[in-house]
Amino acid sequence: MKISTKGRYAVRTMLDLALNQDGNYIPLKDIAERQEISIKYLEQIFSILNRAGYVRSIRGTGGGYMLAKKPEEYTVGMILRLTEGSLAPVSCLEHEENICPRSQECVTLGVWKKLYAAINDVVDNITLADLLRNAKEIQKKNPRVKNIL
Repeated sequence: MKISTKGRYAVRTMLDLALNQDGNYIPLKDIAERQEISIKYLEQIFSILNRAGYVRSIRGTGGGYMLAKKPEEYTVGMILRLTEGSLAPVSCLEHEENICPRSQECVTLGVWKKLYAAINDVVDNITLADLLRNAKEIQKKNPRVKNIL
């Protein structure tokens, strides 16, 4: 399994919103500059995040984006599944019921199930708040570092 730029950028930009939240909406151009991501690509990502209710937006002067909930209410897994779809390492685990005709005698299925469980355990137990704490710790240790994401 490989996380695409869409998934990685979605996590980064959600964390950017958390790091820079001050009660005001953050313009997309500010996020794009800090993260060195094109505005066009961010528009696509924020469209997904906005439709899912992960962010709130306002158009026009003073407009931009902010998190719809507190950072502790978002897991990395939520954001990745929204942008990437399934995080299953093999297609036969992408749905509730494994419909693979070989599933009963598949020797490697146990490996893929354990890998999938491990992936879910990691991404579902790290919140934006956890990443925010890590980011602030890095900033504290290295005040000269400008872009920590």
